[in-house]
Amino acid sequence: DGKLLSDDVTHYVVPDCKIVQDYLEILEFPELKGIIFMQTACQAVQHQKGRRQYNKLRNLVKDARHDCIVFANEFHQHSYLPREKGESMEKWQTRSIYNAAVWYYNHCLGQMPVVMVTEDEDAIRQYGSETEGVFVISFKNYLDNFWPDLKAAHELFDSILQARRERESESQENNGKEYPEHLPLEILEAGIKSGRYIQGTLNVNKHRAQLEAFVRLQGFGSKETELQSDILIYGARARNRAIHGDVVAVELLPLPEWKGRTVALCENETEDKAPADTTGDPMPTGKVVGIIQKNWRDYVVTFPSKEESQSQGRNAQKILVTPWDYRIPKIRISTQQAEALQEYRVVVRIDSWESTSVYPNGHFVRVLGRIGDLEGEIAAILVENSICVAPFSEIQMSEMPKNPWKVNPEEEKKRLDLRDTHLIFSIDPKGCEDVDDALSVRTLPNGNLELGVHIADVTHFVAANSYTDVEARARATTYYLADRRYDMLPSVLSADICSLLSGVDRYAVSVLWELEKESYEMLRVCYNKTIIRSAYKLVYEAAQALLDGDTSVVGDIPELENLDERTRQKQLDELVWAISKLTDIARHVRAKRDSCGALELEGVEIRVQLDDKNNIHDLIPKQPLEVHETVAECMILANHWVAKKISESFPHQALLRQHPPPRQEFFTELRECASAKGFSIDTRSNKALAESLDKANDPVDPIVNTLLRSMATHAMSNALYFSTGSCPEEEFHHYGLALDKYTHFTSPIRRYADIVVHRLLMAATLKKTKGDVKDYAFSNKDLEELCRHINNRNRAAQRAQKQSTELFQCMYFKDKTPETDERCIADGVIYSIRTNGVLVFVPRYGIKGAAYMKNKEGLVISCQGDRSCEWKPGSLHRFQNKITSTTTTGESVTLSLFDHITVKILVQTSRCHADTIKLEIIRNAPYQTSATEASHKNFHVVKSDLVKEVSQSAEAAQHAQEKARVEVIDEDYQEYCQSKGASLYQLLEEIRDLALLDVSAD
Repeated sequence: DGKLLSDDVTHYVVPDCKIVQDYLEILEFPELKGIIFMQTACQAVQHQKGRRQYNKLRNLVKDARHDCIVFANEFHQHSYLPREKGESMEKWQTRSIYNAAVWYYNHCLGQMPVVMVTEDEDAIRQYGSETEGVFVISFKNYLDNFWPDLKAAHELFDSILQARRERESESQENNGKEYPEHLPLEILEAGIKSGRYIQGTLNVNKHRAQLEAFVRLQGFGSKETELQSDILIYGARARNRAIHGDVVAVELLPLPEWKGRTVALCENETEDKAPADTTGDPMPTGKVVGIIQKNWRDYVVTFPSKEESQSQGRNAQKILVTPWDYRIPKIRISTQQAEALQEYRVVVRIDSWESTSVYPNGHFVRVLGRIGDLEGEIAAILVENSICVAPFSEIQMSEMPKNPWKVNPEEEKKRLDLRDTHLIFSIDPKGCEDVDDALSVRTLPNGNLELGVHIADVTHFVAANSYTDVEARARATTYYLADRRYDMLPSVLSADICSLLSGVDRYAVSVLWELEKESYEMLRVCYNKTIIRSAYKLVYEAAQALLDGDTSVVGDIPELENLDERTRQKQLDELVWAISKLTDIARHVRAKRDSCGALELEGVEIRVQLDDKNNIHDLIPKQPLEVHETVAECMILANHWVAKKISESFPHQALLRQHPPPRQEFFTELRECASAKGFSIDTRSNKALAESLDKANDPVDPIVNTLLRSMATHAMSNALYFSTGSCPEEEFHHYGLALDKYTHFTSPIRRYADIVVHRLLMAATLKKTKGDVKDYAFSNKDLEELCRHINNRNRAAQRAQKQSTELFQCMYFKDKTPETDERCIADGVIYSIRTNGVLVFVPRYGIKGAAYMKNKEGLVISCQGDRSCEWKPGSLHRFQNKITSTTTTGESVTLSLFDHITVKILVQTSRCHADTIKLEIIRNAPYQTSATEASHKNFHVVKSDLVKEVSQSAEAAQHAQEKARVEVIDEDYQEYCQSKGASLYQLLEEIRDLALLDVSAD
């Protein structure tokens, strides 16, 4: 049931350990077919190159588009070779791989030549002519003789080889050590067990990348270690060649050497420029003594400009390139194309970082696009988040059901038919086509109520371990960017056959509860495979209007259009009753969760509005409607009950979602800010936090409560998927929702976790025989690994969404003249005080950013009689809840937490990194508008301008190129059903977390 090698090749190729380690990206070329990766080589990659490179190899082998397999040569009686006494590891590995290649040739009865590729000259001499039909040659000879026309592979080979030679040469030349040597792995492991060293993940502070990194603890062996906070790694030398994301071993410094976290606003200072008086209380401080797991990946970089190249000096072919991510150090690469690539974003890969070198060494991989070009910048965001979304392949599309699709009579007999018995409808944002869920409520003959949540039965069409399933598992989620999306499943499923559209028959998985008619107490629950026909596809605004008794929206409900008056009124009454009853039930369910401590947290949520041509017309803040809560509560209820069911049936291998309680020190800033307004925030439990946030309302300024809830959100731990076999039941709890068990079941079209849960639910409820269960359930170990992968992809999706939104904001403001364009002036609210400035929230745009009160020349903010600001010589004094600027002439101005000020919005451009929004205080007073209503109106106008202008200018710039490839894009869309190209994303329902990164979050 696994992959098979093609017989449509002239030979099979077996790379040895060094080839797989050093040239994996060449082996990824789809033109290279018939590759056999020996188990010996795979294990060498795992041990020598780290987790990321090993996962890259595993994904290559799993990918149906690549003709390659793994042969477990060390587990096969006739290909296993024991290591001889005194034999080096490298010689044994080469001998094992050659022996396995010979076995493979004989296994194929001599019908298929086998080529072993190696860089080991001794092996070529020893084995080159030993066995007829088994050829041992160098990788360069292999490319020259078998793939002479594969130019990209030859260029990549030369680039990697040159980088390796220069590293070896430099290492011999430079005997001086820039960094201490890392301790061997066995010493690190013993030290961690004893408590001498502490293991954790290195997180470099984006805003102080040269200075500060923090090690997030992963647990440690010694019970005596009572660290309650992260460990500060101060300066590049203490980091000892560890890169952001590496799992490291840390040794704590003596207490007198502990340092404090920087509390000043700062832009990537170096150690010698760091102001001494800008740090907080000392915290545990350490140094990296070894790297347990490298997190190296592909990095987007920029080549130095002409002037920078000249200043780098000695060897023009050895170039220091600057990564797009501030947290990654410069990388030294060798290339002949430096001058030609100065205006482009480029991908490089790190190969090594010797203790003799200030910088890591790497090699050029590929070009992405021009700096500043929309498509190039989007490509950079995808690479930086390791998001690979090629069009769906022909073999995946061949698994799709044929259109027009209809219910199978045999399948119909196996399902509960709800088409004629239930009024089922969906409520979604405008323009949504991938409808995952629908709802129903009805009165039963005994007078009780029946509540139904109906979810698209995706797993009926996506068989476990099919090509589509493997691809969906690799993607793990649908990726939503500001102007497009990349689907987890082909659109023939997500927007058509699995989408619960109105008026068509669809397969669903339904959860049905019987409720007591008055108290809504749950009497019983059942889970069924069903056939449904949704009666209405409602939008939130129309559903809310009906709930409020406003029947003027009937014209916006197409399903009621072509009916006579009497029928329309009858059906409308039924629909209004159902929405009202659902809302009553949801209120009851929510009240029950509230009593247990469910949290209502604040996030800036934006809905994309499209015009008739599917261009983004507007970005509108999501208006909090009660019907949103109604739908959300029904989904939470279904997720909770499904979690209970699958964890009962599979106590050691169910996929659930946990939300651990946050660490108390993360609430410090929230408590301090609230106290500035006279509020007390109790963070001892979720219930206490929810109640105190509800009380923290300023009747004069509602923004205060919004900001406090936003701070509470930032303090939260991330919710994560996990396997029930990996932790005790008391840790299953979901802190934010106040539920003992929770999972994701309601969005299988766009989340792979939900697909896994659907399979588990089917195995739990359909009384499958034991032999069938393995097709539905992973082992605990495999599920743990899958959960790590999905959690990682979810974080990547959130980052990419946020970065793409920031990109659009910057492109919008970049072309404005701040001095004359009133759209660049806005009201801001101070929510954090630093030693040299403040952090400001701009409600009009949902932007958070830093506003300096002291500039690089040492001048401070001063206010005139009309409260406008200018720069003058002076000093700053920071207090807990305020900051005072005093000029040398005695004038002073004080800014306090939650003060409203007028700010100018600027764009700080960067050749090498993403542009960022910068705020400048221009007046110590709220921004004056004619009326509050005008402010809200203007918000909508500006949102519309923002995305529309950026999109139109980007489209205009690419119009000529697009004209030439329109037909190709259309063909691709028809063939692969993958959103692609410059067309704007048509179906985006929400962009979460619009706000720019809060620098305090690091």
